[in-house]
Amino acid sequence: MKNEETFLDYNYSKDHHIILSKNKESSVLFYTEDAELSLIAYIQKKYDDSFVLSKLEFSDFNKKLSDIFTENSSNSSDLVQGVDESIDLDTLASDLPKTEDLLDDSNEAPVIKLINAVLAEAIKDGASDIHIEPYEEYLSIRFRVDGILKEKLKPSSRVSSLLNARIKIMSNLDIAERRVPQDGRMSLKLGEKWVDIRVSTLPSSYGERIVLRLLDKAEASLDLKELGMNDQIMQNYLDQLKNTSGIILVTGPTGSGKTTTLYSGLSYLNDNTRNILTVEDPIEYALNGIGQTQVNQKVGMSFSKGLRAILRQDPDVVMVGEIRDKETAETAIQASLTGHLVLSTVHTNDAVGAITRLYDMGVEPYLLASTLKLVIAQRLVRKLDEKNEFSGRTGIYESLVVDDEIKNLIHENKSENEIKKISNKKFDSIYQDGLKKVEKGITSEVELKRVLKESE
Repeated sequence: MKNEETFLDYNYSKDHHIILSKNKESSVLFYTEDAELSLIAYIQKKYDDSFVLSKLEFSDFNKKLSDIFTENSSNSSDLVQGVDESIDLDTLASDLPKTEDLLDDSNEAPVIKLINAVLAEAIKDGASDIHIEPYEEYLSIRFRVDGILKEKLKPSSRVSSLLNARIKIMSNLDIAERRVPQDGRMSLKLGEKWVDIRVSTLPSSYGERIVLRLLDKAEASLDLKELGMNDQIMQNYLDQLKNTSGIILVTGPTGSGKTTTLYSGLSYLNDNTRNILTVEDPIEYALNGIGQTQVNQKVGMSFSKGLRAILRQDPDVVMVGEIRDKETAETAIQASLTGHLVLSTVHTNDAVGAITRLYDMGVEPYLLASTLKLVIAQRLVRKLDEKNEFSGRTGIYESLVVDDEIKNLIHENKSENEIKKISNKKFDSIYQDGLKKVEKGITSEVELKRVLKESE
């Protein structure tokens, strides 16, 4: 809630079930039935102010608590000065608590306050990634918001090792190991909002680079209607999801929303009458009612091995995070031929390119023609709001329905250009779908060209 102040800290408000807030119009004391009336009277006397009393149910109180304190949480740029290079890393490692709630700012260690503030600010800004990059004289902290990286903070390079140690502790990584890349994960809470964070470290010239991928399940809509598909592509997707066998592929570069499209399809099918299983790298969001398996190359759990294993679990629908090699592709095809609906992704720029990619992996054309049902290619473009400023993103799409004509072309091992000539007569390209969104004022032509040029 913007322009709203609070005169009690987060822990006090949470523990005593009281929030005293003030904006330009009024002062309000929010409380629950567990709040002590004597405390309310004391606060009223202490602040010598007339305020409106508002009793809330516990769920409403918790939401109000989160809203107010999220807006007023510390700004990271205000905390950089308090970080001292003299802090001993071993002491830091043994003394740092693994804070869960970022609004609980009771620990006064400057490095803890700084990283908590950075994480809280990134979540508030709707960032998908945080990049922490060390250079000779400074540390660059950048947020990726709506696909664009923006520098948020530029503290002295002396804080780099301290921030890295803190992040490694929070994500259960080895703080002593700085020579090899590490991957970890943590879950953090900002008020009532839980956010999963994937952590990747990489040695560089001036220390370790760290990238944090923020996975906010509350913000990720898994409703097919919210993805931005036009009516035709949406209907194509729904029609193929109703099949009991076949392969549906979603293509596009990294960060184009492929996983969200697959998850939305699984959520549509998740009516408790099907056994839905996935093998992913990594599991981005936990989906209730769906069995999810994590790829783990260290112990030999690859996509192909995981897929073969889950096929012994009597699945109706299978999702493979990505088809990367011939073995995974052939296993997916066999799964489809034996009566399973298979959803997966490949990295290509357009829908027809997925066919060529599978050819290149060594998949036999006649097998692909028999099993492939639909390919959807997609990108994410920034949306224009009422002020004609960018806010949020939506998808632009193209689809390739494998009808009898396309199936024959695949079976005959026709080239990508030959298949494209036919598909272009039947379906809009991703550029044409984008132009329609430009005409509707959803995005701009400059943004459309930027996104499509980046993925060429």
